[in-house]
Amino acid sequence: MSFPATRLRRLRKSAVTRNMIRETRLNRSNLVMPLFVKHGSNIMNPVTSMPGNYQFSVDRLTEHCKMLAGSGVQSVLLFGIPEKKDETGDVASSPDGIVQQAIRSLKNEIPGLFVIADVCNCEYTVHGHCGTIINGDVDNDSTLTTLARQSLSLALAGADMVAPSDMMDGRVAAIRKVLDNNNFHNLPIMSYSAKYSSAFYGPFREAAESKPEFGDRATYQMDPANKDEALREVALDVEEGSDIVMVKPALGYLDIINEIKGNFNIPVAAYNVSGEFSMVKAAAEKGWIDEKRIVMEILTSIKRAGADIIISYHTKDIIAEL
Repeated sequence: MSFPATRLRRLRKSAVTRNMIRETRLNRSNLVMPLFVKHGSNIMNPVTSMPGNYQFSVDRLTEHCKMLAGSGVQSVLLFGIPEKKDETGDVASSPDGIVQQAIRSLKNEIPGLFVIADVCNCEYTVHGHCGTIINGDVDNDSTLTTLARQSLSLALAGADMVAPSDMMDGRVAAIRKVLDNNNFHNLPIMSYSAKYSSAFYGPFREAAESKPEFGDRATYQMDPANKDEALREVALDVEEGSDIVMVKPALGYLDIINEIKGNFNIPVAAYNVSGEFSMVKAAAEKGWIDEKRIVMEILTSIKRAGADIIISYHTKDIIAEL
C-alpha cells in the first residue's frame, strides 16, 4: 500500500514507538576506551589535540580506570610511551615495559576490567615506524619476531586480548603460534586487519609520541582508495587465526565495515580514531554542533554499518547515555 493508507510517520509520532522499533542500538558492551600510559608517577599530561585525553603514569591510569569502570566502561585499549626507544621496538617486549606494568596494576586493582593491549612498534622505535628498518623500509619478516615477543610478554603480564596494529603480512599467524606454544590458547587476537594509511591519525601521534622520523607508512598501511584489498586482508587474518578483525579509521570507511560484516562470519571492530574525535571536539568548542547528539549519531552509524565493537575516545563521555 502507498499513501494515504501507509503513513510511516505514524510510528515516529511517539518517543515510545520510536524506541520500540529502533533497529540499531548501542550498549556499553560495544564500546572500548583507548588510553595512553607512560613512565613516571603522578603524571596526567593533557593531549592538546585531543581534549579530555591524557598521557597517564601507571598510578594515575589505575585511578582513572577505577572511575571509568564505575561509570560503566567495561574495556580499555592500552598504548604505551616508553622511557627509552630502540631501533627495532624490542623494548616493548620487556617484562617491565610500561604497558606490562599498567596491565598488572589494572588487573590487580580492577580485576573485572577487560584489558586489551595494542601490539605495535611505532611508539617504541627511535624512527617511529612499526618495525625494523632495512634498506630504508620496514622489513616485514624480522618485524614478526619482535611482534610475537611483544605479544607473549603482554600475555604473561595478564592482558585479556592482544591487538596487533602494525599491518605486517603474517603477523597474526606468528602471534598465534607463540601464544599457543606458551599455553595461551584461549587468549584472543583482535587484528587491525584493514588499517588504512590515513590523515585521521594526526592527533594520536601526539598522544603516543609516534610520528615517523622520515617518510610515511604507505608501504604497510592500506591505500584509502581500496576496498577489495581490505577483504583480502581480512581473509588472510581469519585464516591465520584472528578472533576479531578491525577496520581503522571508522567514519570514512563505513562501507568497508559493511562489506566485511557481510562477507565474513566473524566479529568486526571499528576504531573511531583521534582525528574523527578531535574534529567533533573542535566544532563543539566553537558552538557549531550539539556534541552529544553528534557523538551518538556517529557511533550509531558505525554500529549500523556492522561493527560489533567500537573503539572510541568518546566512550568516557557517552557511556552514561547507554
